[in-house]
Amino acid sequence: MLDKLEGIAERYHEVEQLISDPDIMKDMQRYKELMQEHSQLRELVEEFEKYKQVAQEVEEAEALIGEEADPEMREMAKEELQSLEEKRDTLTDHLKTLLIPKDPLDGKNIIMEIRAGTGGEEAALFAADLYRMYSRFAEENNWKTELLSSNETGIGGFKEISISIAGKNVYENLRYESGVHRVQRVPSTESGGRIHTSAVTVAVLPEAEETDIQINQEDLKIDVFRSSGPGGQSVNTTDSAVRITHIPSGTVVTCQDEKSQHKNKAKALRVLRARIYEEEESKLQEERAEARKSQVGSGDRSERIRTYNFPQNRVTDHRINLTVHKLDQIMQGNLNEIIENLKYSARQEYLKEVE
Repeated sequence: MLDKLEGIAERYHEVEQLISDPDIMKDMQRYKELMQEHSQLRELVEEFEKYKQVAQEVEEAEALIGEEADPEMREMAKEELQSLEEKRDTLTDHLKTLLIPKDPLDGKNIIMEIRAGTGGEEAALFAADLYRMYSRFAEENNWKTELLSSNETGIGGFKEISISIAGKNVYENLRYESGVHRVQRVPSTESGGRIHTSAVTVAVLPEAEETDIQINQEDLKIDVFRSSGPGGQSVNTTDSAVRITHIPSGTVVTCQDEKSQHKNKAKALRVLRARIYEEEESKLQEERAEARKSQVGSGDRSERIRTYNFPQNRVTDHRINLTVHKLDQIMQGNLNEIIENLKYSARQEYLKEVE
């Protein structure tokens, strides 16, 4: 690890010299790339400098202990050495974390698809609860949410709902939400007071730019029809709803929330592009490292990842064996504790693989 860090430090200082070169500054694209590289390496190099300073102080303290004849002074030096070793170990752990390569998708915005699974109307109501939970979490992080499509039930639930979430590092923070979310509670529709178990599926798709993936128009089958509301009630008298089928993959996206056919088509294309992009990225990741499926979860939508138990005010994330008795707060969007633990576990799994 130290050899790698030395090489990175050398590159950092080389980039610093290049940035100050007048010839480089004439090439704005090259200059911009170097500034980005400099920014990305700075924290790592600064931490490495701190590590080297502390490592040197450890060596000096060890030498002092060996030379010191006074027992009292030697004991003081040992206490100082222990403190320095703890500081060195902390810096070592931080450096290991900083060496983990950034996922190029981490900075992406996302499209989140929430679908009611087993449990009928209760599952649809919980899909609406999750939608509100993620919307509040987005609001807390100053992210922007946009409704792309929805299929409501008669009493306030959703059979399915798709939203986009845009902001800083959205995918990095929400990537582990993909999977089956199970709820255990007494449904509002249940008069007997029995606890029911229902399930909702969440898919988190990194949103693709047009430059990320090309979709040929000849590969698309586009149908238009009239929008309908809960129970089949017509909410639009024009053919504004859009269904797009990507013929090569068989992927189908429907959007009917807007009154404008043009807007529905644009939103459906965004969702379609995100789904195809995610499929291609998943294949690439499997090819890059077949064994790299950490215990945090691979994002498989069929994987049961979390249980929300309302009678016990408990949330359990099964991938990292984390249980918190703060369900009421979590449903209000206070997801930080769970998300930070998921990210930490993912980093630890990576470090195990590369050690």
